Amino acid sequence: MTGVSDDRARWLAERVLPYEPGLRAWLARRRVAYLDVDDIVQEAYAVLAELKTVEHIRNPRTYLYSVAHSIILQHVRRLRIVAIETMAEVDRLGIYSEAPTPEESLSDFQELRVIARLIAALPHKCGEAFILRKVEGLSQREVAVRMQISESTVEKHIGKAIRLLMGVLKSGGETAPKASAPTLSLAGQLKNREQSDE
Repeated sequence: MTGVSDDRARWLAERVLPYEPGLRAWLARRRVAYLDVDDIVQEAYAVLAELKTVEHIRNPRTYLYSVAHSIILQHVRRLRIVAIETMAEVDRLGIYSEAPTPEESLSDFQELRVIARLIAALPHKCGEAFILRKVEGLSQREVAVRMQISESTVEKHIGKAIRLLMGVLKSGGETAPKASAPTLSLAGQLKNREQSDE
């Protein structure tokens, strides 16, 4: 591909290309008459080649399939008149399905595990207030009664918890570990955030 850096070409060859046969088979089984499998695959590579960075992509296979889904959906949206049988073909692809694909389920599960570990690593009072309010859905007053603290203190604990969590997530903590670089534990990352927040 012209205009693609050596690093990106290597990343595509090593991390994406192995999944191309599976993608082609998946697309062929769910054939959409007005789109060519080769075109979808080529467009998917073009999208991946043009990304500014690929560091956020934890699962290249899931990302490749998502890009292919998006390409098909864009083509469907561009059609001025969509035949009923075309809509049936799109339904078979599961684009409008409420049920997540296996790839989406796995990705969601992995993200939930990361979030759960981050919440567990919060300072005790912050974590307790956050779980009671945001996970269990108690009102601020109910949390205050349960924890035997004032409502304003509950609000401070929850605000601090959100700042700490967002700080770690924005800095790529735990969501994008580098194998070559030493990484802080979640508790360490949150502690550093907490100290810089004060």
